[in-house]
Amino acid sequence: MTAETAETPFRPSDFTVHLFDLDGVITPTAEVHMRAWDRMFSDFLAGRGISEPYTDEDYFAHVDGRPRYDGVRAFLASRDITLPEGEDADPADQPAEAETVRGLGNRKNQLVLTLIRAEGVVPYPGTVTYLDALPEGARPAIVSSSRNAEEVLRGAGLLERFEHIVDGNVAAREGLPGKPAPDTFLHAARLMGAEASDAVVYEDAVSGVRAGADGSFGAVIGVDRGAGADALAAAGATCVVQDLEELA
Repeated sequence: MTAETAETPFRPSDFTVHLFDLDGVITPTAEVHMRAWDRMFSDFLAGRGISEPYTDEDYFAHVDGRPRYDGVRAFLASRDITLPEGEDADPADQPAEAETVRGLGNRKNQLVLTLIRAEGVVPYPGTVTYLDALPEGARPAIVSSSRNAEEVLRGAGLLERFEHIVDGNVAAREGLPGKPAPDTFLHAARLMGAEASDAVVYEDAVSGVRAGADGSFGAVIGVDRGAGADALAAAGATCVVQDLEELA
C-alpha cells in the first residue's frame, strides 16, 4: 500500500529523470551488505573482547546507505572506538593491532563480493516491472554508495538500462560527499542535464531519503525494505511503498 506524504499523488509520468539507489531498490544486495557488515563487525568486536553485539539496529542507524568507510566511522563512533583512518589499499586481513577504518571497510567489501559471486544477483521483480512501465522517454540512472555497482548491475542483467551510474568510485574521483549529503544525486542530475526539481529519487535507506529531500528533488520515493515507513517519511519521503510495482 502506498503511503502518501504529500498533497499531490506521485505520478512517474511527471518526471523524465529517475534516479535509483541500487542496493535495496534495484537488487536485494542490501541484504548481502547487511550480512557482510554483521559478520565483519561481529568478528571485530569479538576480537576486542567487546560483549555488546552488533545488531540490525546498528545497521539501520549507522551504516545503511552510507559510503563504506563512512559506515565504519559512524558505527565505531557510536561505540566510542577510535581507529586510525588508514589507506584505501589497507588489506582486508589486517591483524587486530593494525586495524584501520579503511581496512575494516575493505574487509566488509571482500565479504560482499564473495557472497555476490557465490550466490548471484537477481533483481527485485517488482522493480523490473516498474522499469518496464516507465513512460516513453524516461531516463533512469543509478546513484549508489557502492563501488561495485557496475558489477552488480551486470550480474543482474540490467547494466544497459541506466544512462549514468554515479557510484562510490565516481564520488571518490569527483570529491563528492556521500549520503546523507545530496551531492551524488545532484551530480547525477547535472549529468542528465536536469534540475533537481525535475527529477525523482528512489531510496530504501533513511540516509538516502534524507539526501533526496535535502537536495530539493521533485519527489523522493521511499522503498521500505526494513528501515520502516515512518522513518522514511520522517526523513522526507514524498511517499513510501513496500515495492515499486505499487507505482507501476
